[in-house]
Amino acid sequence: MSHNSATSEVSASNSAEVVIDKFLDAIWMERGLSANTLGAYRADLVSLRRWLSERDTSLVYATRSDLLAFIAWRTEQGAKPRSTARQLSSFRRFFRFLLREGVIQEDPTIKIDMPRIGRSLPQSLTEGEVEALLAAPDVSDPLGHRDRTMLEVLYATGLRVSELINLKQSEINLNQGVARIVGKGDRERLIPLGEEAQNWLREFIAGPRTEILLERQTDYLFPTRRGDRMTRQAFWHIIKRYSKQAEIGSKMSPHTLRHAFATHLLNNGADLRVVQMLLGHSDLSTTQIYTHVARARMKELHSQHHPRG
Repeated sequence: MSHNSATSEVSASNSAEVVIDKFLDAIWMERGLSANTLGAYRADLVSLRRWLSERDTSLVYATRSDLLAFIAWRTEQGAKPRSTARQLSSFRRFFRFLLREGVIQEDPTIKIDMPRIGRSLPQSLTEGEVEALLAAPDVSDPLGHRDRTMLEVLYATGLRVSELINLKQSEINLNQGVARIVGKGDRERLIPLGEEAQNWLREFIAGPRTEILLERQTDYLFPTRRGDRMTRQAFWHIIKRYSKQAEIGSKMSPHTLRHAFATHLLNNGADLRVVQMLLGHSDLSTTQIYTHVARARMKELHSQHHPRG
């Protein structure tokens, strides 16, 4: 390679880096992305820039054919569809930025389809496993009684863990048997509590909650010993401890009871749109994944119990 061509390659490389930096600054200003997300964007774009520079092509003026060739090369190297989809998402943002800034006239990613990624089904529990989990806390202890009530409410309502720990006493109406939940995007929904959860709440509020708080005051329904709101991490540790006691183990996640709530409703004939409303999903397609879980469970039961299964 001549001195001039080497110099021009370094210059092109530097200018590409400058454009990448401008792009990252712009999306950070617009969207307030985390350092990890920005780092992932940079890594994707630098990976593409290096690959293109080996083929004497500039990142800024990459064509659709260049990007398809890069994706094909990555696939040959063993890249998974999820990883390819993430990279393509980075490239789309980058080239849309260049188009908006007037650097390029056409977005090369516009006719490139995202790779199909199978949605992983959420892990759910059988009704027997839920019963074992609910029975795990020692309800003779005020904190154990609190934990049992939290688990009962979680399974009865399908709340997100963040919604459960933020629940205030003023948002529970035991006369009407409903909870008023402020979910994602500040959307409000009313959730029926069910008789069992109502009974546990009445008992908890009447005695154990006061014992936990002593003289302290808080409107949070499920306080800690310090009188504070519980954190997501603390509740996750509680769930892990009781799942170990109930010998459930590997299936558990902070959302497992939410998944069980939805799946068991559908298994017992609930309407999908009702489940959508109860879960607080803005889009029905988010709820539809639970129909696959319910169907998978029915297939499993069929193969286990049917003589021709």
